[in-house]
Parts: sequence; structure tokens; C-alpha cells
Amino acid sequence: MKREDDFKTVITLNDAISAQMVAGMLIENGIRAAVFGADSTAMLNGVGNIDVKVNASDYEAAMELINTPTEVPEDEDLEESEEGEA
Repeated sequence: MKREDDFKTVITLNDAISAQMVAGMLIENGIRAAVFGADSTAMLNGVGNIDVKVNASDYEAAMELINTPTEVPEDEDLEESEEGEA
């Protein structure tokens, strides 16, 4: 059984949905992640101190992913993409 000391918090957020999204992104990139503090009160109210934690050995890789900016397509790129699908 893992102790809490084996985990490191990579980010603390105020809403459960954002925490789940971050954990999902980490998992999609091969890093085991879990959300802590997303109890029923936080889920219902949408706010609270919610931690996303990873294994201590994955901390550096997780932080790198979290801190890597993602490209958001500009409106022109979206229009070109939609035209190509039609």
C-alpha cells in the first residue's frame, strides 16, 4: 500500500472539473495521477482545494507537461480545417 509521502502534489486547483482535466492529461501522457480532495461537497459546489498528485518519481515529468504551453488554434486555422472536412 502506498503512503501519502510517496505522492507529490503537482497542482492545487479550486474546482474538481479542472483537477480531473489535469489528471486526465497526465494519464494520457503515461503518468499515473490522482485527484485528492474532490469530495462530494467540492463536486456539488464546484470549488475547494483540490490536489492533483502523482508518484514522486513522476513529479518532474508531470511538472514539465503541466508547464508546457499548449497551442490553441486561431480562428483562421479552424475555418480552414472545417472547409477541408466539407
